[in-house]
Amino acid sequence: MCVVFIASITPLSWGQGLAQQGPLEGRDDPTATKLPQTAGLHGEILVKGAWSSASGSLAPVPEGGQVDNRVFRNPYFGITYTLPADWIETYKGPPPSDSGQYVLAQLGPAETFKGPARGSVLITAQDMFFTASPARNAKELIDYMQATLQSDYRVEVPPTEVQVAHRCFTFFKYWSPIAQLHWYVLATQIRCHTLQIVLTSRDTHVLDSLMRDLNSMRLPDEVSPRGTAGGGAFPVCVADYARDENILARVDPVFAAHRSNPVPVRIVIDTGGAVKHIHLLSAFPDQAKAVTDALRQWKFRPYRQNGQPLEIETGILFGTTPHLRGANN
Repeated sequence: MCVVFIASITPLSWGQGLAQQGPLEGRDDPTATKLPQTAGLHGEILVKGAWSSASGSLAPVPEGGQVDNRVFRNPYFGITYTLPADWIETYKGPPPSDSGQYVLAQLGPAETFKGPARGSVLITAQDMFFTASPARNAKELIDYMQATLQSDYRVEVPPTEVQVAHRCFTFFKYWSPIAQLHWYVLATQIRCHTLQIVLTSRDTHVLDSLMRDLNSMRLPDEVSPRGTAGGGAFPVCVADYARDENILARVDPVFAAHRSNPVPVRIVIDTGGAVKHIHLLSAFPDQAKAVTDALRQWKFRPYRQNGQPLEIETGILFGTTPHLRGANN
């Protein structure tokens, strides 16, 4: 249970020495571009020509969110967030990496912004079926971030459970004495993904204001930094369900060209055991067609809880590579 509230973890010392810093001008705002290796896509593999795609039902996909009329919505994760006044989407994110890292939104002040200091908001998601880290949930992922933080960064608040928008998050704060930048990291788990909201600025007053704004977010009911199983409005998340004992019929994909990239896939299995939705995180077009054609012929043993069949979501990895965890092909 989340027992710590944002207001109770803000030490008075935060932001000292930053009052002398001037505003960050124009598009050279370093908070929009200078993210530490642990908070961005460093180490993630983006294969040129590989992209995400989906087929089957018209279910939303993680990368399907957008900002419209100053409101960020992502139906897959059930998130709605109204941007602060004079804030906009600054950049479009790259495609998902082959270990399931998504950049969902990059937000920052517009040219009309009149505040004394700038900042940025980065919203990402990590598919925990395919993460390259040893973490099993959002809390462990942030603990791992702290453990692997580069030596030129300083921890200000270690990972702590807080409540934001009436939901539990793990909160982590650190800064760079060299760049004079502060990072507030909030993480929780939705649909077997770690959702991260990374706030960056030279001025902690800006970050505290952004934290208060986040309380207006709308999130699904089942949100927890220690892991969730889905359910309710979402399919139940079941890791590694595509094991031999659960597969009743199977056709392996036939790839026309030999490539070394892995092909991570999330599927939704309906209550009868049929593959209802196929979402390829990263694949070349010919790989996507081969995998989709094969998975449409798969049949699973229906997943049951308390004797009732349930719709589930699980991951399958076609091909293998040492840096990925996930289901085998």
